[in-house]
Parts: sequence; C-alpha cells; structure tokens
Amino acid sequence: MEELEKTTIEESKFEKALKSGKFTITSELGPPKGVDIEEIKDAAELLRDVIDGINVTDLQSSVMRLGSLTCCHFLKEWGFDPIFQVTCRDRNRLALQSDLMSAYAMGIRNILALTGDYTTTGDHPQACPVFDLDSVQLLWAIKTLEEGKDLAGNELTQKPSFFKGAVVNPGADTEASYELQIIKMKKKVSQGAQFFQTQAIFDAEVFKKFMERIHRENINVPVLAGIILLKSEKMANYMNKFVPGVFVPEAIIKKMEATQDKASMCIEIASTLINEIKPYCAGVHIQALGWERHIPAVVKNIK
Repeated sequence: MEELEKTTIEESKFEKALKSGKFTITSELGPPKGVDIEEIKDAAELLRDVIDGINVTDLQSSVMRLGSLTCCHFLKEWGFDPIFQVTCRDRNRLALQSDLMSAYAMGIRNILALTGDYTTTGDHPQACPVFDLDSVQLLWAIKTLEEGKDLAGNELTQKPSFFKGAVVNPGADTEASYELQIIKMKKKVSQGAQFFQTQAIFDAEVFKKFMERIHRENINVPVLAGIILLKSEKMANYMNKFVPGVFVPEAIIKKMEATQDKASMCIEIASTLINEIKPYCAGVHIQALGWERHIPAVVKNIK
C-alpha cells in the first residue's frame, strides 16, 4: 500500500514563534452570544501585531455561543493566527474527528485539546454532556489522524498535521491534585502535546516551583503561563472562592481595593507578574475577559 500523502500547510506564526525561542504571547477571545462577528473582529484588531496567536474558546463555562471553529475561520481570513480550542463535552469521537479535519482544511493548524466544563455550570444545565473522549484521548485522536487513519482504523485520503497544545494547572491546591497534574501532563506529552497553556496564576513563586518540578521530571515542552487581567477586588475574591486552583494573594487584592483606577492597576499587576515569571517560561497566555484594549499596554511593559 502506498504511503499516504501529507497535506502541506506551513508552520503557523504561533508555532514559529515558540520554536524560535521568542517570548511568545497569546491571548483568547470568546465568541459572541449571537451571530454578530464584528464584536470578535473589533476585539481581535486591538491585538494585531501585539500577540502571536489567538485562542478561540469553545463554549467556555458551558455557555452557548457562536462556534469556535467558525470564529477561527474568520480570524484566519482577517490575517490572524487562531488557536482552535476543542472540548470533548459536546461532541462524540465522530464529530471531534470531523471538526479537526474541517479545521485543517480551512488552514487552521493550532489546536488546544480540552476536556471541557460540565454542562451544569452553564446556561443550559439540562443539556446532556457527551465526554466520549477526554483531553488525553483527544490528543491521541489527533495523533491517529496525523498517522493517516481515523479512530476506527479507516484510512484517510491525506494526513493532516497539527500544532497541538494542552492545559495544566500549576496552582493545584492539594498535594494529590498537584501530583495528578504532573501525571496528566506526562500523558499529554506522550500523546503528542507540543505546548502547554496554564490555568491563571497570580503568584510567581508558585509558578517557579511548578516549572522547577516539571524540569526535574524531564517534561521539555514549552509552557505559556496563564495571566488574567484582574478587573477588581470583587473579581479576585470570586476567583478565590469559586475557581479551583486559582488563588489571588491578599497583597494583590489590597492593591485593587486601594485604587480608583482599576485599569492602570490591572496593567501594573499583570506586567509585574509577567516580568517575574519570564525567566521560567516560554511565554504567556493573557486572558483579557473583555479588556483586550489593555493588552498592548501590558505587552509594552514586558522587559
């Protein structure tokens, strides 16, 4: 049997940046709750020539929105390098493989594999979750497609080739969950993960300790540290109470409480944190949550 031909889409801007050793910066956009794509275009334009790649969330927090794949397609048309977030919550293995191949046919190379939030956390709590695969198995599915077959062993007409990423939480709040993060990280690497984006961090020492640990474990895959643009002390207290594995130190909360200019303090906090962790990571993933207009100022302050 002749070896299958691999389709040829050149390396993405994001992949080239990471491989070059450049301090790589990504951000993310949430698709609109509706069909007006100007909203995501306007947000993306604020990031042009500022970041190396843009994640598009996939029904984040199980809230119904316009699809990630559709928005990635538009970003590609507008000259951006999208990172297609793919969650296992809403699709079985048939649909996951189909969407991955559809993405590649559209010229989308970057994939972030996620298991996904449970449906009860979102705006359609009665929706039936799927979870046919989890994030590790999704990476395995991508690797199988790249080898020229689907998960049933059927041969593809051509092989796709993706730049594959996964997530990890450096701030796991118990020893058991921390060790589980390391174990899962190793599994994801074994199934082809080529980069990691982390859960949001606010403590440079916690991140440094995590990076030292993964280096001891010989996990030599680029890590982009997750940075959230903190809007207020209320947001910080909410995350401390309701977001597992994310902890905003009291010193940061007090800084937010003491100022009326929340945007300037947000930029200062994010910039300071990035400069503290920069020696330990390959880049940062900035989650603006609607404050995309402040990302250029944060990036400008990176030393």
